[in-house]
Amino acid sequence: MTDFQEFDAALEDWNALGTSLPFSGLLIGNGASRAVWEDFAYDSLFENARTVEEKPLGASELSVFDALQTRSFEQVLGALKTTSRVNKALAVSSAAPRNRYYAIKEALINSVHALHIPWRLVQAQSLATINQELRRYPTVFTSNYDLLNYWAIQHAPEGLDDLFQGAEPAFDLGAARTSRTRILYLHGGLHLVRNLDGSARKMTSTEGTLLGNFAINNTLKTLDDVPLFVSEGPVAEKLKTIRSSDYLSFCYQQLLDHQGALCIFGHNLGPQDQHLVQAIRQSASSTLAISIYPRSAAFIQHQKRHYAKLFDGLDLELRFFDAKTHALGQPALAVPVER
Repeated sequence: MTDFQEFDAALEDWNALGTSLPFSGLLIGNGASRAVWEDFAYDSLFENARTVEEKPLGASELSVFDALQTRSFEQVLGALKTTSRVNKALAVSSAAPRNRYYAIKEALINSVHALHIPWRLVQAQSLATINQELRRYPTVFTSNYDLLNYWAIQHAPEGLDDLFQGAEPAFDLGAARTSRTRILYLHGGLHLVRNLDGSARKMTSTEGTLLGNFAINNTLKTLDDVPLFVSEGPVAEKLKTIRSSDYLSFCYQQLLDHQGALCIFGHNLGPQDQHLVQAIRQSASSTLAISIYPRSAAFIQHQKRHYAKLFDGLDLELRFFDAKTHALGQPALAVPVER
């Protein structure tokens, strides 16, 4: 293992680094969302749903999470949906699981709305900046489930492909081979739902109403669809959710199969994301260019040591760059949070 003292506090400028190598992929983490809206710095959507002012998770709802030993909304809502359907088939009252489903879904909605940047505050120029950066790479991986990237893509969708096709857009594996930039949501997104058969579907809406429709969409009135995003929890739980979805499984496999230079922006790759670390370790990535926010010399050195430890033992070049020099980290993107 490389000793801490061997790392200095120098960071490269992305403008030079990004043009010196042909980057075949970009992996985006929560830091990219925080660069726009600081409230995306929350530690736990589940904990926020417990304390949100409007209709938080109650004792009955929390007992379901405890019984399933998970903090994943997707897993809990999916289990309640299945329970309700089985009860109905057995002529057993399905009122209790159905009511818990609605209550948990509503708490999730309220939590998301309390944390998410409102559409009215999003700047068109910021969306254009993000859009322009995404299209520089053949493949963009993102573990964020907020709507910033979705809104940026909708700003100018030509040349970008999320692999959802049709009038009611569904994941189309046949569209995976494309000359356009592929946008792959590793942990799902607020704009995605899982159907009864387990397949993924994209909700259709205009940019300005999608966040609102997350609350009033038909998913609130029927158990047919469950929001498809991996919110939090141990790696085993995340992998369980990923493997239960054809779309999420495909996205994860694409990270496993990645080749060439990969830019990692705003991703700490902490213990909760060890599945992503393992995928990168098993991939054929030749170079990792990793963003670091220059808080202090000590912080930069600590971060370098952290990433070096994650990828120790690999024939892999690590390059570290100043997050503020990257298009996704520009200070101009920041929107003041309303209090």
